[in-house]
Amino acid sequence: MPTKRSSSSASSPKPKPRASREFVAHVTELLGGLGQLTARPMFGGHGFYCRGAFFGFVLGDVLYLKADAQSRSRFLEAGLKPFVWNKRPSVNYYRAPPEALESPDAAVSWARDALDAALRTRKKKP
Repeated sequence: MPTKRSSSSASSPKPKPRASREFVAHVTELLGGLGQLTARPMFGGHGFYCRGAFFGFVLGDVLYLKADAQSRSRFLEAGLKPFVWNKRPSVNYYRAPPEALESPDAAVSWARDALDAALRTRKKKP
């Protein structure tokens, strides 16, 4: 008779975290020139806020940045892929370009556009 294997077997690989601490720390450091930045855990990733506006997030060690009608063309012209949830691509968040993960100047440039988009689309309080 076959024996059942325990799901907590030592040979079973542990699931990879959706956003590694090292990658979040790297992105936080790159975006330091943006101003007062807050990274908060959310749904297995981390969301990034500046001046009270949510402008990007890390999920699966990928940085996604906010886009709106005014800034979306920059992402599309760079050939960047949108965030996909439940097989549906988002028009509001796109992958950051590789250079934004290597250069603080590029990171801040892209993040500043994402922050501007977040500030433009933020709902006004009554």
